This record gives sequence, C-alpha cells and structure tokens, in this order.
Amino acid sequence: MMLIESLLSIDKNSQVPVYLQITNGIISYIRQGILKPGSALPASRGLAASLNVHRKTVVAAYDELYAQSWVDVIARKGIYVANNLPDVTARPIDKTVQKHRLAGKTSFRVDDDRVNHRSVFKEMPEGNITFTEGFPDTRIAPVDLMVREYRRMAGYRFTHKYLMYGSEQGSENLRNELARFLGETRGLHVAADDILITKGVQMALYLCAQVLINKNDIVIVADPGYIGANEVFEQAGAKLALVPVDEHGIDIDAVETICAAKKVRMLYVVPHHHQPTTVTLSSERRMRLLELARKYQFAIIEDDYDFDFHYTCGPILPLISADYNGNVIYVGSFCKTIAPGIRIGFMVAPQNFLQQAIRLRRHIDRQGEHLLEEAMASLLKNGDIGRHLKKANKLYHERRDTLCSLLNRQMGHLIEFKIPDGGFAIWVKYLNGVDSALVSEKANELGLSIGAGTDYYYDRAFKHSFVRIGFASLNEKEMTEAVEIWKRAIIRAL
Repeated sequence: MMLIESLLSIDKNSQVPVYLQITNGIISYIRQGILKPGSALPASRGLAASLNVHRKTVVAAYDELYAQSWVDVIARKGIYVANNLPDVTARPIDKTVQKHRLAGKTSFRVDDDRVNHRSVFKEMPEGNITFTEGFPDTRIAPVDLMVREYRRMAGYRFTHKYLMYGSEQGSENLRNELARFLGETRGLHVAADDILITKGVQMALYLCAQVLINKNDIVIVADPGYIGANEVFEQAGAKLALVPVDEHGIDIDAVETICAAKKVRMLYVVPHHHQPTTVTLSSERRMRLLELARKYQFAIIEDDYDFDFHYTCGPILPLISADYNGNVIYVGSFCKTIAPGIRIGFMVAPQNFLQQAIRLRRHIDRQGEHLLEEAMASLLKNGDIGRHLKKANKLYHERRDTLCSLLNRQMGHLIEFKIPDGGFAIWVKYLNGVDSALVSEKANELGLSIGAGTDYYYDRAFKHSFVRIGFASLNEKEMTEAVEIWKRAIIRAL
C-alpha cells in the first residue's frame, strides 16, 4: 500500500481528470513490473485518504482499471492486479503478407448523384476563430448534470433493461416528461403516445419526408431557408416551390397563389426565429397558414428551431397549439438546448402519421440510446433543464447585446442588421453590394471562419450580400477579435 501511495502523483490543476491520473499511474507501474500480477491494491478508502481525494474518485479509477482488464475484483477480499494482463505489446508486421488497400471504386455501378451532396454542415479549419451560424456555447452545457444522471442510472439494479432492445418510439419516461415540458413551455396538450423520440430534427425531417412525399409532390419552402431540409425533401422526390421571406415571416400570399395553382403536399416552416433571417411569423400569418392547410389539405412541418431562447418578449405559441384539424407535424430537439452532440429530438403528430413514422424509424435505426434518453428524462423531471435554460437565456441575451454594440460601433458603415428578439444569430446585410462569399474567402485567409449567403439560398450561383452571424458560442474577448478580422475581410472584399 505504501508503495502505491509514494509512487502516485496527482495534479489537481491538470486537465486530465484525477481518476484517470490514478488509473494511468497504476497501469504504468503494472507495465513496468513494479506492480506484479496477483498483488493487492489498497482499499479505496485508504488510498483516497493518502492521496487527499474523494473515495469516489478512487472507486472510479478502480472501475476503469477493471473495465480495461488490468485488475481482478474478488468478492469480500479486494482488488488485485490481474494475472492475465491485456496484450499491449506492439506486434511487427508480417512482411510475407502483401499490403492491401481497399479499392477506391466499386466494380458495380453507383449513381454519383443519387444522394444530394450540397454541403450544409461545414467543418471549420482548425485554429480559426469561428462565427458559427448560430450554435450554443458547449462550454456552458450542463455536461456534469448529464454525467451525474448516467452514473446514477449505471448503479441501478435494473440498468440492464436500458441496454436491451426497447421501444422504437423512445423512452416512455422521456416522452412523459417531454409532454409535460411542451405543455408548460409551448401550450401543447399532448400525451406520451403522441411523441416519437428521434436523434435530432434532421432525422425527424427525414422520417416526415419519406412518409409523406411521393415523386414530384410539391413541397413549399422558404427562400432563404434551411438547405438541410430542402435536401431531405428533394431526396424523397419532391419538387420545391420557393416562397420569399420578409420581416413578418414567409409570404402567405405567395403560399396561397401556389396552392391555387398546384396540388401542394407539404409546407416546411420555422415560425419562431426563421432560419436564417431570425424573423418570427406574425400571428395573422399563422392563422392564415393554418386555414390554407385546412382548405387545401396539405401537411405543415413546423420546426421548433430556437424556441427556448427569447430575450425581449415571450414566444408566440407554436402553430400546432392552434391546430384542430390535424395538419401540423411538430419537430424539435435538445441539440441547441444543451449541445449539438446531444442527439435527442422529437416529433409530435396525429396518431395515424406517427405510427407510420415509428415503423419507418425501425427500418433505419432500431431505437435511440435509452440511457441517454433516461438521463434526459431525469434532467427534465428534476428541473435541471429549466434552470439551465434560465441561465443560458441570460448569458446569450448579454452576448447578443455585446455583439450588436460592437457591430454598430465598428462596422456601422459596412453592414446593416436588425437586433433579433431571440435565437442565437443575427442576419446581416453587407452594404455596397459586397459579395458574402468573397468576404467569407477573405476572412478565412485571415483566420476567421464565417459563412455566406449562398449557404441559405436555393440558387447558389447568384451573388448574395447576406450572412448569418452566431453570437451565442463566443465570449466578449472572442467576439472582439472576430469582429476586427471580419472588418478587415470586408474591406479587402470591397
């Protein structure tokens, strides 16, 4: 025991978690032969006291060692260095075996344009400062709370049931908590059976498209709009009918004109903080849209995008809250509420449609990750998500104001914009007809990743003077540096 205590060195200021420092230290001494197979490790309580760490930290280290097969746990006796240690010795390559690389191309035919390939999600160059299109700051994500719930459930007697096959519709606990959450925040009167859990909005949109769309069906979308949705609809065989967007949202007169001339199958809309222009669909237009859907019998896919983030006034309730005819399918996710990597989304729809979506989901993805879904259910039930949203709204409100102030002071002669009521981004117009794609190119050369208007308009060949600038993921120092680079890039593009 004294040997390990004297050998292990803990740095509580290190970025490496303490339990991993203990784990790595013990593995190192096993590899060196200092700790022999069969030798006992100290009790967790004693080692924790000698290292001045919490006992749970040592328990976590021992759990990791056991998971990697470095130790054996003998009931009522203790923890011992494993007699059969993991094989970590690098083996020389057999030079008699000819090196083989996977063929770069199939011998059978693959249609190169079978799957739409317009780039929607761009990887930003490493090292660049990034003005995202509007992502949350993952540095404030309640990861510790999520990990807490994971660990709590991992200790449950019946954890194994979450590791088995489950319902394609998603965790019942999560659906119950989500129904309550949607009722409290969005005025929806729904039950768990009205909800399908998905891996984000993109999956929900794909399911909607595949269930609803036949080849050459007319789907109405906004332009500019979310290209990721457009691609999903076109992949399903849709013909897109584009309608413009103004300060009150999508043009309902244009929608009505299309409906009068053609049989419309579906309309996709982001009524709250439209992607990308950030405008909110007015109450009058919402009522007209619902009436058009009833009259012409088309489906409305309502995207819940950025609904939880509003700074100057309360949100207008979703279309589905006023839909009494079964025209609206409501999709949303927690990817912005917590972080993009937390892939939990949802779909709320009438039962006949929902059952078709559940069956289709079974074909492409048997089920979601039940442990993650159960953890999210606990966070909703405990009020952790609600508390996080309050803190995040306050922070993002401050960041919105900070960025708008910076832009007005330093770039008022180069751009114009309207301060958004909510969401994570600002829709900016370059003055003097500056091409946003050229600004993006110049900014990248200077170390700033920034989008372009072509990312949101259906016609990419046309030059656009707009850009969507996210403020939520940057602190004041980062914003200041990004704005300085952006200003230089615009001047170079003039």
